[in-house]
Amino acid sequence: MAVRSLQELTSLGLYRSALAEFVGTLFLVFVACGSVTGRTAPSIVQVAFTFGLSVATVVWAIAHVSGGHVNPAVTVAMVTTRRISVARAVLYVIMQLLGAAAGAGLLKAVVPYSSINNPRGLGVTTVDGEVTAGQALGIEFLITFVLVFTVFATCDGRRSDLSGSGPLAIGLSVTMCHLFAIQYTGSSMNTARSFGPALVQGEWSKHWIYWFGPILGGMAAGLLYDFVFAADACKNKFKQYLTNWKYDPDTFSEPGTGVKRERVPSDVGDETAEELNRLNSTTREEDREDDV
Repeated sequence: MAVRSLQELTSLGLYRSALAEFVGTLFLVFVACGSVTGRTAPSIVQVAFTFGLSVATVVWAIAHVSGGHVNPAVTVAMVTTRRISVARAVLYVIMQLLGAAAGAGLLKAVVPYSSINNPRGLGVTTVDGEVTAGQALGIEFLITFVLVFTVFATCDGRRSDLSGSGPLAIGLSVTMCHLFAIQYTGSSMNTARSFGPALVQGEWSKHWIYWFGPILGGMAAGLLYDFVFAADACKNKFKQYLTNWKYDPDTFSEPGTGVKRERVPSDVGDETAEELNRLNSTTREEDREDDV
């Protein structure tokens, strides 16, 4: 993983993917958070579907380049399960936060002041007065768990039962959770989505909830899916994850066969797959030399 991180830093594809994450998160925040602006309060259904459709559209647009994370919770889950390198994860999160801030700033610049001069602001996520911090943390943990679990299920290349639209399934999970949680926490599910409007509006009340809840929920979902519910989940996979620093979810040894898997990861986008395969091939050759 460390070798792969260092090698990726020299890859142009990594920075192209990071730019895609910036652009994707920018438009996600601009359009989705734009649904709560205006002099009249929008309905929960309107906001929920705007967020869900925005996520689905953005993921569809950039998934072939970066994997379409546009959410630090997704990225942290991917690096926790070793689906992406640490270098890629750090760069993605930075670009997601910058993209969210740019999207919120752009939204503030193009809508009338009267449209954002209200408690909803630019879609700043806030905790309802009757909801405790612990309850809000739990809600954000659980709804992000649903989202990231859906992302991992959608990206499971070993499943043979998937025939619908992956981005749409992910977007619908966002809509579903918004319909439930908007009234309690604003239904963030995405640290960057909360960070951008909070930064532009200068509103940081209980903002820590939107870091810990989504990221911890995403990590839990990724680990549970990968090692319990994935099509290739098995004891040997989990054992190698815990004990082998060279573990790669795309190439780990099949139980009892010693055969290496060679599957292009879908978590970073098709256009970077060839570059990653080259890096992985180089790393495996170096590993064999070390073993000798």
